[in-house]
Amino acid sequence: MRWLEPLKACFGHRAQLVSLGQYVNGLLSDSPRKSMQAMLARVTDPVAYQSFQHFITEAPWDPARLWRGLQHQLPERRGLLILDDTGFPKKGTESIGVARQYSGTLGKIGNCQIAVTATLWTGVRAWLVGAALYLPEAWFSEAFAGRRARTRLPPTVTFKTKWRLALDLLRRARAAGLTVTAVLADAAFGDVLIFRTTLHRLKLAYALGISSDLTVFHGTPRLRPPGPSRGRGRRRTRPQLARGDQPLQVRALAARLPATAWQRITWRNGTNPPRAASFAACRVTPAQRWYHRLAPEVWLLCERTEDPTPQEKFFLINLPRRTALGRLVELVHQRWAIEQQYQHLKTELGLDHFEGRTYPGWNRHVVLTAVAHGFLQSERIHRDPGITFETIHAIVQEVFTGLLFATHPRYLTWITDAQAVLPLRL
Repeated sequence: MRWLEPLKACFGHRAQLVSLGQYVNGLLSDSPRKSMQAMLARVTDPVAYQSFQHFITEAPWDPARLWRGLQHQLPERRGLLILDDTGFPKKGTESIGVARQYSGTLGKIGNCQIAVTATLWTGVRAWLVGAALYLPEAWFSEAFAGRRARTRLPPTVTFKTKWRLALDLLRRARAAGLTVTAVLADAAFGDVLIFRTTLHRLKLAYALGISSDLTVFHGTPRLRPPGPSRGRGRRRTRPQLARGDQPLQVRALAARLPATAWQRITWRNGTNPPRAASFAACRVTPAQRWYHRLAPEVWLLCERTEDPTPQEKFFLINLPRRTALGRLVELVHQRWAIEQQYQHLKTELGLDHFEGRTYPGWNRHVVLTAVAHGFLQSERIHRDPGITFETIHAIVQEVFTGLLFATHPRYLTWITDAQAVLPLRL
């Protein structure tokens, strides 16, 4: 497979290269479950199961190096970077990072792992360019010392919030030479002041979901110097707000906007049917810790659905003051691509099918899934830029099935014999 050639330098010897090809072929196969045993049954000339497992859990190769190799060979290198998290439901409690935590995949609190991901979205194709396992803070307590040892969590790994993991993925993507035109994320990231401040410092445009109770100033507030101290107390050092300039929750600000501020706008997510909602936008200044440093003025976009019971969504968007409302709406709704990509990665390639429990195994399975996903996306470009992901995956599966029967002709004999016997049994 030509797609794997530039990545072979990430592996030490021939046995690892053989297992690399076998694992990626297994992910691309028609196996409904992408566990190691199930994949071995679908690939040509399979290696021994012990070798397969050793490659994922024990062999000395670095997933971070493979991520860098994948990033450097992407044929499309410019687009929106979608930062998000997704859940991997689990039944047991011993797998690395498992805890009862909220998962958008489940839509509730449940037993799962959480992965933070970075996706480069070109407007036509999505490329998984990074992923990191979120480890709940409890995993670093003394009570979890045994689990950390059993799951082979390196002592150098420390607790990081999801938004810090997302910023790490952003920095690595840019270091690989990918051009990020804007960052998209939901309220789990958009509510965090330091996250938004970092994007400003990196001079990156963004469109971030926020919670309805986040406070902002309408426009830029007027600040006065600190007033005189009262009595013998400490001297005031914080600036004061001018009369009338008080922060509001974004839902309260949206309720104050006149009816003329709202416009009905229609948009389409890919080939899905058109959707419509009412939108209003105004310039605001986020009010979190305003007395230490005033944040830059940005757009607040308010969305109100057309349901019988309207739902409201809110976004902070760092685009120029003269940006048209339609452009703001178009940008925030590019996040639809991440849900489609998760469906491809999980349903078609088994991103969340890994049954191992260790930290190294989880990271290796995820990066190899990204390699397989990248191969399918590159095939779409070479064969037909307009072909769907599902169609190209079906074509690749047919190719691998043909190779399987060509390498093992006895399989075809078994199928023919089974077809002859089946009517007699019925």
